[in-house]
Parts: sequence; C-alpha cells; structure tokens
Amino acid sequence: MSKAKPESFSPYFATADAGQVRAAFAAAGHLEGYASISELIEAATLKEVRRLQRRHNNGKPWEPLPPGIARTGRRSKEEEARHRQ
Repeated sequence: MSKAKPESFSPYFATADAGQVRAAFAAAGHLEGYASISELIEAATLKEVRRLQRRHNNGKPWEPLPPGIARTGRRSKEEEARHRQ
C-alpha cells in the first residue's frame, strides 16, 4: 500500500464481482500479504496503471490530475450499450 497520505476512491463492482473480490481476499489475501480489501484493490489498480503507462505513455508516469477532474461513476446504460458494440 502507498506510504503517502491516502486519497479516497470508491470503485463500483457488479454484485457478482464484488463477491469474488471479497472471496479472493478471504481465501488468499493473507497468503499474498494483503491486510485489507483496499490493499488488494490498490495493488491491482496500480498494476494496471503501470501497464497503461508502458503501453500509452512510453512507460512514464502521467502528470497527476487533481480531484474532481476525472470522470467518476459508472457508464450510463446508453454508453454501456455503445461500448458492447
């Protein structure tokens, strides 16, 4: 988990996916060194951020965005339908 002062995010998961996150943490979190579900989610998210940096930003970190700039929440039903096409 990051050593810096934490900033809050609230990811949304479908019910089935949330159940799998909880189950994975309960079954293997302690074996992998995760003290909380938040630590598991943070590690997984930062792994994906590093992959995106490698793929889309020459492996370099992006300039950080302040809170309130990036979109939050889920896609609308219309956006979800377009995404599936």
